[in-house]
Amino acid sequence: MIHASARDTELSLHLYRVFAKSFKSVSEHAVSGSKIQGFNPTAFAVLEVLYFKGQQPIQQIGAKLLLQSGNVTYVIDKLERHGLLVRQPCPTDRRVIYAELTDKGRALMDDAYPHYAERLTNALSGLEEEEMLQLITLLKKMGMEAERLSPSARK
Repeated sequence: MIHASARDTELSLHLYRVFAKSFKSVSEHAVSGSKIQGFNPTAFAVLEVLYFKGQQPIQQIGAKLLLQSGNVTYVIDKLERHGLLVRQPCPTDRRVIYAELTDKGRALMDDAYPHYAERLTNALSGLEEEEMLQLITLLKKMGMEAERLSPSARK
């Protein structure tokens, strides 16, 4: 455990509050942009992963989205019922099941994603390109250190 000065603690708490409020404001744009054809933001996030990464093991989708495996299964079941993705068994490991977009799912994302991206671009338009690049670097640094110090990382 790191022992911080009172000033460090005060500054850390202030940064956290600013970060949380900023994240909430930007997330509202993402959520409203992802509510396509009756799907919630989690379903959209699953579609987005498959849209950009291609076929993925279902377990990895959950890890990328920080979801519990039961939640991923529920969302994938729903998307599969709508014909937007299919499950494919791994030919070399029976324990692994892949999810993959169908043509219908890809067409949906081809139509929806540009609108979603535009909403996020607008939400982040208060930053210049160099500021965005700096923020990306700083947030990655902050996240990696927080992950390293996480109680779950020490198990």
